[in-house]
Amino acid sequence: MGFLKSPSNIVWNFFFPLSLFVLCLIVLLLQPANGTAILGKGVVICKYRSDHTVALGLLSVIFLAASAVAGFSSLFYPYKGKSIPKAVLLRSTSFVVFLNVALGTTGLAAVLLLWPIISEQLHSMRNIHHHNLQTGCPTAKTGLLGGGAFLSLDSALFWLVCLMISNNARDDYFEETAADLRGGDAVNYEEDVVIKSA
Repeated sequence: MGFLKSPSNIVWNFFFPLSLFVLCLIVLLLQPANGTAILGKGVVICKYRSDHTVALGLLSVIFLAASAVAGFSSLFYPYKGKSIPKAVLLRSTSFVVFLNVALGTTGLAAVLLLWPIISEQLHSMRNIHHHNLQTGCPTAKTGLLGGGAFLSLDSALFWLVCLMISNNARDDYFEETAADLRGGDAVNYEEDVVIKSA
């Protein structure tokens, strides 16, 4: 298979999402359901116990970004000093589709990870309530972290599929250029109208 040429890419593309998944599971298991409400005169102060939701969540977002950068850069990296034109890769419909799906799932995973991190930080900063004296001192929706963790694993799989497709396109390109040197049918990628318009 074509993707076995670069095992280090596979390791890096799966190390970050798996680490992210483990961090999100730790956050899901350790976060309390709600804080402690302390009633005052016309005010409720929410006291939250110390947890690492924000720190581990931000580390998860950093791992997701590193995974996306490693996945994207591995697609266009010149292996063994041989590079191919980007037009060759973008000519493949399956490559473009899986690249867009990988980018989309990465973006959606980032949104699902950042939402509870930001809301948890806001809960801990704005812990005095004047208007709602019946508040239960809520914490962030940790289910979103779990969804973001699963989407990050999905995006890692889509980056792997993109890497496999790019390696197959790379092999086909080098076989075609070798056939051109032997006098076979020439393929001209510069004259492709679809690629020039993109």
